[in-house]
Order: sequence, then C-alpha cells, then structure tokens
Amino acid sequence: MPIRQITIVGTGLIGGSLGLALRANGFDRPIVGCDKRSVLEVAERRGAIDRAEADLQRAIAHSDVIVLATPVGCILSQFEAIAPLVSPETLITDVGSTKQQFVDRARMVYGAEASARVLPTHPMAGKEHGGIEYADAELFRDAAWLITPVDPEKSPTGLQQEWLELLATTGARFITLDAERHDRICAWVSHLPQMISTAFATVLRDELGDDEAVVQIGGRALREMTRIAHSPYSMWRDIALTNSENIEDVLLRFEQQLMYLRENLRGPALRELFESANKFGRS
Repeated sequence: MPIRQITIVGTGLIGGSLGLALRANGFDRPIVGCDKRSVLEVAERRGAIDRAEADLQRAIAHSDVIVLATPVGCILSQFEAIAPLVSPETLITDVGSTKQQFVDRARMVYGAEASARVLPTHPMAGKEHGGIEYADAELFRDAAWLITPVDPEKSPTGLQQEWLELLATTGARFITLDAERHDRICAWVSHLPQMISTAFATVLRDELGDDEAVVQIGGRALREMTRIAHSPYSMWRDIALTNSENIEDVLLRFEQQLMYLRENLRGPALRELFESANKFGRS
C-alpha cells in the first residue's frame, strides 16, 4: 500500500529539510507538520509541509508514517503519547541523535510488535544553526542515514521498505547497525567533536574575551574548530542526557590523550602522535 500521508512532528532544520527533500524528489501526497504556530507558518510558506497542525493528536490522524523530528527528550515523550493512538498499520520513525533509549522505549510500549511498528533512524546531517529558516532540500545528499532496527534479525516490513525507498530519494546513504553500537560510535565521531568545540570556544572567550584580533589571526583552523560551537543547547542537552555514559567514556579517553600530549611536548612521543594522527582517514 503506497504511503498516502506523512506527519513530521518538529519542522525545524531536520524535519523541515526532510519535507523539502521529499517534495523536491517527487513525493506529491500530503505532508502534515506539527510544531509551534510560528514555526509552522514558515514551514508552510517554504513548502516543507502542506498542512500545519499544532495539536499532536490531530496532526497524526490518518497518516501512514509519523516522523518524530524534535530533540531526543521530546521524541521519547511524544512517542509514548502517540503510541496508544496510532493503528498497527502506521509506522512511527524518528531522526534522533541517540538511539538506545528510543529502542528500549519502543520495546517497552509495543513488546513483540515493536520491530514492525517502529523504525529508529538518524541522519548524519545538520548545520551549526537550527531552525526552519535553515532547512535545505539538499541537506541529506551524500550524508549517512543510520538505521537502527528494534530487532536487527527481522527484515523491514513492506511499509518500512517503502519509507526507506522514499528516504533514498533524498540522496542519503543507508548504514544499518544496532542501537548500542550506534550510540557508542556517535559518541566518538559526533558528540565528542561537539563537546571539544564547545569547550574550546568557551575557554577562548574566557581567556581572550571578544578581541577582534583573535578571529583575524585564527583563520581557517579556528573557524573549523569553533564552527559547531554555535549549535543549540536545546538539542545537545538531550543528547548528553541520553548518551551520557558513552560521552563520559570518550571524554575521559580524550583527556588522557591530551595529558599525554602535554607531557611529551619536548620529547620524541610528540612526533609519534603526529605520525599516528596523519594516518587517520587514509586507506
């Protein structure tokens, strides 16, 4: 059965971009947006959604696919709110940055039916600024879109497969892995860089203030190291809360490496560190 209607709950950067991307790549059926009225007005004006609905229960009515695109903490509470209301034929999916707690919640609510009714996903795409104003139909092109099935041993249902085929039109590349591994890897490749950038920008501001010379002298390296420091706390608060153990572990490992580097600034180990780092990302 073809997907006749999609609801996107949260029409900010990711949700808005998803609506724009689906529309730009041929999806011509209704897309309902659910968010604050002020956000929905922009999403509707930009063509990311066809109908705006601030009430969650009304927004999900008659939709075949419901996409939860809010911060992770909201995703968990919204999932529990809508789970008893949707029919077994409706697919609930998400775009949250952490997955284990969402998978656990799906299992708790739906039991043996969870793998068929819920498809947790995570597009590795974004910008340093959030909001519908920055939504982009090309945001997901060539980006990895991570799929973390509730039960990795089971094949996707027909509706899940149709949804994945729709997502593929956005230009994303699918990678399937279990939720635990997802959260561990993302702690290293996504969450740690954010925390480093945030700490670096904070200490720069504490030590050097708003001296214009800092930006003028710093150049490209400084811009690249601090670009994501502008990311919104509202999103990263929930990531930190739902993946705190992994983030604590990788921060500790990074602290140990920094300490080792500091202790070897005058020794041969510094060269070894640089040579090891130079090999990262090379085949």
